[in-house]
Amino acid sequence: MKIHTLLAAAMLTGLGMIATSQSGLAAEPAVTAETITPAFAEAIANVPGKKMTALVVEYAPGGKSSPHRHGQAFVVAYVLSGAIRSGVDGGQAHVFHAGEHWIEKPGAHHTVSENASDTEPARLLAIFVADSNDNKLVTFDKK
Repeated sequence: MKIHTLLAAAMLTGLGMIATSQSGLAAEPAVTAETITPAFAEAIANVPGKKMTALVVEYAPGGKSSPHRHGQAFVVAYVLSGAIRSGVDGGQAHVFHAGEHWIEKPGAHHTVSENASDTEPARLLAIFVADSNDNKLVTFDKK
């Protein structure tokens, strides 16, 4: 149980720094930023050296994330509510509705990630499969 507590604390610290750096650098109003909340982090018992981490990402109406990467993590994004516009590696952006998902391969560049609505909030669950020692799951592009 202790390791789970340490992982959660490390994630919260790292994500807090991400949210702080995003809002501190953003030229746009804070309403365009996403809110990231850790959901869980677990070692994968049958895949030594790997862990599964989940984050809930919430977008206010019109909210969006800056372009970013997820390192060498494999990512599954599942829309919990609303509609999310997502585009990876410069490809055409698609709108995903509640109950739909997309994947991001390791090293992918997530160029578009935003609420598809200007009037309704949206939420997604991002699940990462990464090396157990990989604690930097989101790296935003330098501006």
